[in-house]
Amino acid sequence: MSAPSGGAKEPETMPAPVPRQRDTLVTTQVGQAALPAAPSLTLLVIEDDPAGDLTVPEILHADGHRIRLRTARNLTEAARLLTPDVQCVLLDLSLPHPGGAADDPLATLREVLRIAPRHAVLVLTAEADAERAAEAVRVGAQDFLFRDELDGRLLSRAIRYAVERKRADVAQYKLAESKLRAQENARLERGLLPNPLLDGSDLRFAARYRPGRSRALLGGDFYDTVRTPDGTVHAMIGDVCGHGPDEAALGVELRIAWRALTLAGLCGDDLLATLQQVLEVERPCDEIFATLCTVDISPDGRHAGLCLAGHPAPLIVRAGGSARLLPYESSGPALGLLPKARWPRRQVELGGSWSLMLYTDGLIEGRVGEGRERLGQDGMVEMINRHLDAGLSGEGLLEASVTEARRLNGGELTDDVAVVLLSRAEG
Repeated sequence: MSAPSGGAKEPETMPAPVPRQRDTLVTTQVGQAALPAAPSLTLLVIEDDPAGDLTVPEILHADGHRIRLRTARNLTEAARLLTPDVQCVLLDLSLPHPGGAADDPLATLREVLRIAPRHAVLVLTAEADAERAAEAVRVGAQDFLFRDELDGRLLSRAIRYAVERKRADVAQYKLAESKLRAQENARLERGLLPNPLLDGSDLRFAARYRPGRSRALLGGDFYDTVRTPDGTVHAMIGDVCGHGPDEAALGVELRIAWRALTLAGLCGDDLLATLQQVLEVERPCDEIFATLCTVDISPDGRHAGLCLAGHPAPLIVRAGGSARLLPYESSGPALGLLPKARWPRRQVELGGSWSLMLYTDGLIEGRVGEGRERLGQDGMVEMINRHLDAGLSGEGLLEASVTEARRLNGGELTDDVAVVLLSRAEG
């Protein structure tokens, strides 16, 4: 309602002054209605204009979101204002470096790149200084802008381009870093795989190894073969429970320890007892254990000593016969389960010509078809005999066996698989 005629008028209320904000929201309007609030993109402007604001009519993100301006007059302020919500930095190249590095016209930019390694950086300069602007991009800025041509539309487009280019640069860097790390890991893991020492022996050696981890070269399974100066050939295969990187590292430690102890003259129960001590010291937790099968073949190749520590018995094929499992009723427990365990050593007659296959349970625990049935040791023996009847031996026999186990499983085997084949042909 209007005031009565002749009445005193209410004094006009003046709006309270608004304090100057370091952050400025820059928006545009469509007709008379302001754009609705949306998640903002923040631009940090580093320039020495006494007014402290970038003179741009308007800056609007492509999707209609507001662009927030944050102003710093020097590098000290810039470092303080570089919070995680800043996506882009706009640097005035005329800003002097606080250290007075006159011999380097891009010293200020280099400092900004140092304190803002994850941010997109734009540089602002005069058109006459185009050469230095181009050099700024070579140094690490995402783009440059000329001060005299700057407007809101151009700056908005440049910000979007710089942010996306920085994201692409970071993604490319991470991809290259990941590839280098993968190559380094692959070289390291290949170096940790065993190199059999069989010089002077008439035994033939073959092996297949497939880790359960995706894109890995090593798992928790391990094997090795060495010939000692007396002519005895020692072979071993083992399995650390689990198949992650910790188990792979422990498997390597046990393999290297086995080789050192074997070359030092230990065998049978003494060797396994010492390996258990190594396991107990090196394992990451008390629940970790390892199964192991060791074989020492006499210099004449006709008989062997066998020790099992919770591990499946080897498979043997003698001349003119079929594959069958070596009988072994009195094996000892897996390493790491019982503190004072014993591992009896059993003598095995091999004969003149034979093949002895050592394997881990990854080969026999794969499924057969879509049900819960596993391949098992009996299924493995039948599979090996089929391949023997087809004339396969050595590397071909192992490759065909692992391939068939995968096929029966309906895909990759989830556990590590290691298979070692030692053969002797009496001539």
